Amino acid sequence: MNKQTTIAKPGRAPTRYAPDAELEFASASRGQWRAIIHEELERLKNRLLQEYFSKCIDLALAPAIRRAANEAAALASISPYPLLVFPTLFEEKAEAAVRYHLRQQLVWDRSRRLMSMAA
Repeated sequence: MNKQTTIAKPGRAPTRYAPDAELEFASASRGQWRAIIHEELERLKNRLLQEYFSKCIDLALAPAIRRAANEAAALASISPYPLLVFPTLFEEKAEAAVRYHLRQQLVWDRSRRLMSMAA
């Protein structure tokens, strides 16, 4: 279809097609796309960590929350849509880290009480 073509149908205006146009796309390798996605995922992770720490009361949780964010980022990076998956994974992992920390605190407190009774 190198020449202009006119298609006329009864009751419709004729449609004209332009000569075939060649589209140029910016060629980026798969590795370049992965690097871009990885950078965006790191930015998102840092932003969500800042938001979380601005609301967090117990600073003893910071290492566990960072670990949760890194685990969530690792899992999200192997999914087809890491930027969509990461926030939910981070939320779930952070909640699990908080539950674990609270459980550990409870065990620690019980152990101290038991040790003080035995002494």
